[in-house]
Amino acid sequence: MAKASTTEVFKCTVDQFYKIISDYEKYPQFLSEVKNCEVLKTEGSKKLVEYEVSVIKTFKYTLWMTEAENSISWEFNSGAIFKTMKGFWKLEDEAEKCRATYSVEATFGVFVPSPISNALVSVNLPNMVSSYHKRVQQLYG
Repeated sequence: MAKASTTEVFKCTVDQFYKIISDYEKYPQFLSEVKNCEVLKTEGSKKLVEYEVSVIKTFKYTLWMTEAENSISWEFNSGAIFKTMKGFWKLEDEAEKCRATYSVEATFGVFVPSPISNALVSVNLPNMVSSYHKRVQQLYG
């Protein structure tokens, strides 16, 4: 299983950052690898979200996103490349800023050697975090 995680402090409130991470359909506006993102179904606090992502090649997958107070978790539903995927965002207030912990674990549907699978899951993490910092700056100055 490939894993990646990071904790970052963003210059916005927890509520402001939560609005960014829960507005899935706007991901293509600031996450360059996300080509399309669409909420297919809503069931209470859960949303089935389809992602079209381009990393080496373009592929689609769906995740069940579970929204709770100050956290969003996800579980793989279907799609190409992945066999399983789960993860979460956990948000904490830190002196008028937001401490956000992101974690993801994935297994692939085809054999991928462990060093390569870990690289695939974690290679985009610095770029993704940078994109979220830019989005916060863009929306909240």
